[in-house]
Amino acid sequence: MQDYWPQNEHIELSFSGLLLLVIYHGCMRSFIGVKMFFVVAFFGVIFVILWYTISISQDGGAHMYRAAIEKLYQWKADKRRKPLIIEGARQVGKTWLMKEFGRTAYADTIYINFDANSHMADLFASDLNVDRLIMGIELYAGRKVGEDTLLIFDEVQEVPRALSSLKYFYEDAPQYHIVCAGSMLGVALHEGTSFPVGKVDFLSLYPLSFQEFLSAVAGERFAALLDKRDFSMITAFKQTYIDVLRQYYFVGGMPEAVQSFIDDKDFNEVRNIQKRILAAYEQDFSKHAPIEIVPKIRMIWNSIPSQLSKENKKFVYGLVREGGRAKDYETAIMWLCDCGLVHKISRVNGAGLPLKAYEDLKAFKLFVVDIGLLGCMTGLRQRTLLDGNQLFTEFKGALTEQYVCQQLKTIEDLSVYYYTNDRSSCEVDFVIDTGEQIVPVEVKAEVNLKAKSLKTFRDRFQPNVCIRTSMADYKKEDWLINLPLYAVETIAQTVEEA
Repeated sequence: MQDYWPQNEHIELSFSGLLLLVIYHGCMRSFIGVKMFFVVAFFGVIFVILWYTISISQDGGAHMYRAAIEKLYQWKADKRRKPLIIEGARQVGKTWLMKEFGRTAYADTIYINFDANSHMADLFASDLNVDRLIMGIELYAGRKVGEDTLLIFDEVQEVPRALSSLKYFYEDAPQYHIVCAGSMLGVALHEGTSFPVGKVDFLSLYPLSFQEFLSAVAGERFAALLDKRDFSMITAFKQTYIDVLRQYYFVGGMPEAVQSFIDDKDFNEVRNIQKRILAAYEQDFSKHAPIEIVPKIRMIWNSIPSQLSKENKKFVYGLVREGGRAKDYETAIMWLCDCGLVHKISRVNGAGLPLKAYEDLKAFKLFVVDIGLLGCMTGLRQRTLLDGNQLFTEFKGALTEQYVCQQLKTIEDLSVYYYTNDRSSCEVDFVIDTGEQIVPVEVKAEVNLKAKSLKTFRDRFQPNVCIRTSMADYKKEDWLINLPLYAVETIAQTVEEA
């Protein structure tokens, strides 16, 4: 994340300095005298400090920053650029991101939504000659496709031949800048929609991470501190981080819910938005999934809160339906994964590189796409969450694990698993593969710092560093680092510097 400071800050300070200069000359040229000058200067300094403080308090909250846009800028600058497909669940902000990218990085943007678009369906139904397609797009848009034009293909899975055309844009006309997205794109790709592997780039988009939420709610400087990993300064302001984290547990990272919270600070309206999103997901089950698996999808989806509330959060088919077996629900789980609604975290029974070599495909945990939606699914009330209601104690561990999983999934090039030994006497909540080393991660909802399983894992596999994430402050010991929950997105840098 960039270290954004208020653009007008230097103006404010310059103005304040000029004000002091005027005061100085006025005092020295009058009969007030030198003593009075120091009195006036003192109050002038106080004025500057107050003005600066106000500028800090007003920084942030005006907009949402999405870190993924930096990836899009890099994509544009890449000479070997391919058409880009943005993957992600419905309503995580794909359309907004593409349009914002077009607005900030291009002279012109042509947006095409393929949903119920007969003109585009007809255009791509014939041959996929690029010159012909560009002419058709120009006629549709009413303007030329220039050298600095971004073409946005939204809901592109509705016209499969549009996906197939990306091959020809890459091979025959790489000068065109094309980004694509669709709410059910992942499902379409796995159902065999034809486009050649290696002819497109991919970018995964998730709900707002905690750092993005923090930047929008508390101000970009607080997020910048996390990026810098200045833990002495972070600890001094930890109450702000903790307060915003509690808000994030309720609001989550769905852009519409976040924007509503930024604008109105109304938790009830946030919940209403989350309910609407969940209802839209339910409609997608019936609209897009094969009819024979729709009931199973619903059963899997509705069982996730109870699955996570167990002490052992391994997915149990018997909780979906008595006597349920893997073969009955595998397709339904795959469908939920493909459309980005769940994260499937597999078990590993070892800790070597690569970690995937130790994957146990039969054992896994399922987390939903967003912590706010999980809270909504459980009916978790704002007061229960924010006031630390005793009734919330049992589910707090599940919500915290959901939170950590969600943040880990946003980190690029990080593979995420969990570990249990064969006797299930030792369980580590997450084990990550950075590509260079294996790192166990233990999740604590409060400040309980006992790490028995983590020590057992270390004694057996001897990782370079172990991470415990909790509400406690940052602390580095011999083999163990306590990383505050609000700083879990910095885990890759933390491990690298350990």
